[in-house]
Amino acid sequence: MKFMLNGALTIGTLDGANVEMAEEMGMENIFIFGMTVDEVEALKRKGYNAMDYYNANPELKQVVDQIQNGFFSPGNPDEFRDIADILLKYDRFFLLADYEAYIKKQEEVNSVYENQSKWLEMAIHNIASSGKFSSDRTIIEYGKDIWGIEPSYEKLPDPSVPRELDLKG
Repeated sequence: MKFMLNGALTIGTLDGANVEMAEEMGMENIFIFGMTVDEVEALKRKGYNAMDYYNANPELKQVVDQIQNGFFSPGNPDEFRDIADILLKYDRFFLLADYEAYIKKQEEVNSVYENQSKWLEMAIHNIASSGKFSSDRTIIEYGKDIWGIEPSYEKLPDPSVPRELDLKG
């Protein structure tokens, strides 16, 4: 959301904050890829095995192998090995299952980026749609709905009026 306030365009799955952002900016101004919540739940029930996706996609396999074998860290080949191991053994966010959809969506992002007027239009629309995510509104809502408190208002002194300082204390 913070990036949206600055005009950044988001690429992500349709969950968490991305759902709220898409509601405000419209699906045409966010790059959504991957499985729906229902599809993720169905895959969990069926039994997700990241190795199935790893073995089925040569490009994905090459990327994971390069991470695992130190391609991106030749001075320290084991530096990123844990990332590959986690992806292959404990992929609780279904990253490998969403890989192909991500690559396809990234191609769309690249195409839109080449069209500067379209990119600018989307960025400005995102900024204009981000008001709901202001910290003032968020804090008031958290106070009321989560913490059960109401705002308190205190009139602050006029900063242009000189005040006497208590130098004794």
